[in-house]
Amino acid sequence: MSRNRNFNRMKPWVGWLLFFVTIGVVFLLGMLAASITQRRAEIASVMNNRKIEITGIESRNEIFAENYPREYETWTKTADTTFHSEFNGSSAVDVLGQRPEMVILWAGYAFSKDYSTSRGHMHAVEDIRHTLRIGAPMTPEENLQPATCWTCKSPDVPRLMDSVGIAEFYNKPWSHWGHEIVNPIGCADCHEAETMNLKISRPALMEGFDAMGMDIQEATHQEMRTLACAQCHVEYYFTKEGKYLTFPWHNGTTMEGAEQYYDSIQFADYTHALSKAPIIKAQHPDYEIYKTGIHAQRGVSCADCHMPYVSEGGIKYSSHHKRSPLASINNTCQVCHRETEEDLRNSVYERQRSADQIRNLVEEELAKAHLEAQFAWEKGATEAQMNDALQLIRQSQWRWDYAVASHGGSFHSPVEFQRILAMGLDRAHKARFELSKVLAELGFTGRVPLPDLTTKEKAQTYIGLDMEQERANKKAFQETVVPQWLETARSNNRLVSLK
Repeated sequence: MSRNRNFNRMKPWVGWLLFFVTIGVVFLLGMLAASITQRRAEIASVMNNRKIEITGIESRNEIFAENYPREYETWTKTADTTFHSEFNGSSAVDVLGQRPEMVILWAGYAFSKDYSTSRGHMHAVEDIRHTLRIGAPMTPEENLQPATCWTCKSPDVPRLMDSVGIAEFYNKPWSHWGHEIVNPIGCADCHEAETMNLKISRPALMEGFDAMGMDIQEATHQEMRTLACAQCHVEYYFTKEGKYLTFPWHNGTTMEGAEQYYDSIQFADYTHALSKAPIIKAQHPDYEIYKTGIHAQRGVSCADCHMPYVSEGGIKYSSHHKRSPLASINNTCQVCHRETEEDLRNSVYERQRSADQIRNLVEEELAKAHLEAQFAWEKGATEAQMNDALQLIRQSQWRWDYAVASHGGSFHSPVEFQRILAMGLDRAHKARFELSKVLAELGFTGRVPLPDLTTKEKAQTYIGLDMEQERANKKAFQETVVPQWLETARSNNRLVSLK
C-alpha cells in the first residue's frame, strides 16, 4: 500500500527522464546492430563476388584487383603526389635543403646525406632504392645496410620471412633481397588473402606487445584498424647482433619509456661525428604519439581518418588511398565535426605552426651545442669534463627527433608533441651551459666561432661529405643493379609487370 502511494507521488519529470533514457539506449543499440549488419553485408558482398581464389601470402598487389577492384583502384592513387598543404603534402620535399641545421644534427649518420618527406605507399620500394641513405652497393659484400631496412616497404617481406625465417631474413645485407623485394606496400601487408580479415604481418609488433605483457590477439576490429598501421609507423631499433627489428616498448610506449630502455642497454645508433655524443636516432613514432591524443582516447582509428569510407553505386567500402585527411575533409573530419572545411583546415594549421616555432628553436640550439662540443674537444677537453654535456645533447636530440620524425604528430597529439619539443629545448640550453663551463675551465670565455650553415651543401661540406661522389655512386647503382633485380623478379614471376 505504501509502495503504491510512493509510486503515485513520483514526480512527473522522473518518468519522462526514464522514458527518454530508454529511447536513447534503444536507439544506440539499434545503431550498433545496424552497423554490425551493414559490415557483415559488405563482407558477404565482397566475398561472394570473388573471381579468383587467392591463398597464402600473395605479394603481387595486382592479383587482388580481380576480386577487389574498388579497393585496388583507390590504392593505386597512393602514387599521386599532387596534394599540397601549408606543411608539405604527398610529394618528396628535400627537408635538409629547407633546414640545413639537420645536417649538423645527423653528422656521422646517413640521414645527413639525404632526408626527404615521404610519398605514398606505391613509392615505398622505389624510394628506398633511390635514397642516398642506403648507399649504392654494386655487390652484396659492399653493402653496409642490413636487410632489416626493407621490413616495412613491401608485402614481399612477410613472404620471405615465412619462407626463410624471420631472423634469417634480417641477418642479410640489404642488397641480398633486392631481386625479391619488388612490390610496394599493399594488400598482403594488412590482409589475410583468404578472408581479407585484417592481420599483423610483421612480428615486431606482436613481440612489442609481448614485451609489455599484452596479447595483441585480443584486439578488436576497430583496434586492428590502427594496429595494421602500427606495424610500421612506430619507433624501433636493430639489435647489434643479427640486426633483429625490435620495438623499445619494454617500459611502455611513451618517449620516456623508450629512452629508459635504450639507456638500460647502453644503446646508441651512432656516435656523433662532431660532438662525440652517443645519439639515438628516432624513426617515426606515429602510433606512440597518436595514442596520447584526443582522437585515440575517443576510439578513432587511423583508418577512420586516413582511409575513410566512401560509397559507389550503393556499395560502401574503405578507400585505400591513404593520405592526409586534409585532402578530403568532407569524408574525414566532417564525418564527426560540424565546422566548415576552412575552419577545420585552419585548426590543423594553427597546431602545426605552434609546433614548428618550438622545433626551429630546438634545431638552432642543438646544432650550436654539437658545434660547441666539437670546439671543446679541439681545445683539449677530457671525457670526464664532457660527460654531462654529452648526455644532455643525447637527451635533447632524442626528444627533438622523436617529435619531428613522427608523421602528423603535431596534430595527432599537439600537447604531447609540444611537451616533448619543449623538453628538448630545455636540455639543449642546459647542454650549452655545461659546455660554456667546460670551455671556461679550459681558459676560453669568448664566443665560439660557428661555420656558415645557410645551405645544405655548406653544412654537408663542413662535416666532410663528398656528395658528388655519393650521387655518382647512386646513379651507377640505379642504372646497373636495379634493372638486374627487376629482370630477375620478372623471370621468377615475382612481378605482374615492370613498374
